[in-house]
Amino acid sequence: MQIPAQALLLSSVFAAAALAQDAKPLGYQDTPLIPGTNWHVHDGLRPQPKVITPGMNPGDAPSDAVVLFNGTDLSHFQKNTGEKPNWTIEEGCAVSVKGAGYLESAEQFGPDIQLHVEWAAPTPPSGTGQGRGNSGVFLFGNYEIQVLDCYENQTYPDGQAAAIYGQNPPLVNACRKPGEFQTYDIIFTGPRFEGAEVKTPAYATILHNGVVVQNHVQLLGGTGHKSAPKYTPHGEKGPIKFQDHGNPVRFRNIWLRELKAVDSQ
Repeated sequence: MQIPAQALLLSSVFAAAALAQDAKPLGYQDTPLIPGTNWHVHDGLRPQPKVITPGMNPGDAPSDAVVLFNGTDLSHFQKNTGEKPNWTIEEGCAVSVKGAGYLESAEQFGPDIQLHVEWAAPTPPSGTGQGRGNSGVFLFGNYEIQVLDCYENQTYPDGQAAAIYGQNPPLVNACRKPGEFQTYDIIFTGPRFEGAEVKTPAYATILHNGVVVQNHVQLLGGTGHKSAPKYTPHGEKGPIKFQDHGNPVRFRNIWLRELKAVDSQ
């Protein structure tokens, strides 16, 4: 049976009216402004967060991450001299070779980042204190998160695993046994400078094996050995570096996200 054209037209009009009724505006514009912003409370006109795909499993990189090392090559890295790195790849891990120097990202990131790193200390363990499974993760090439085998191995507190080296010990020692892979999830707010002056300092939150060990800690400056930390002005982006300290520490599944406010995306 053929439906009359007039009936089809009326049906379309009613459908459009129903859609218009359902398409209610998001949020409100008659509410107070949020202090320090141009947005009302529950403002539907505020930019929506970007949609990303999270990793399939815990520790997997989300869709907006830069994967620096996936176990196959070191193409995202260089020596700190700009040359090809001398680190080796063994069973999907980047391994420091004694005397190889820092493994430095060829690209710079910042000012605020989320960094995921998995690492394992050598087994069987060898040495004590700072001589056992020593390495480090350097943010902006300047601020060190200590890597060290601290499983039943004591050292000075601001130099143990997950310490902000030379500044702030971790809240707890969450180390696994040598040979077992450990995770660092680092949220780093980079410092801002005005000329030679620090406008706002750096902050770090760190989870070691899923445990909060640094809770929005203010950094006092760059890393030094046997010296007080101090800030040296630098740009809003910098490299990620992994330290060769003479111990064959293994690294895998390294990825990074630059953190940007929704309004700036």
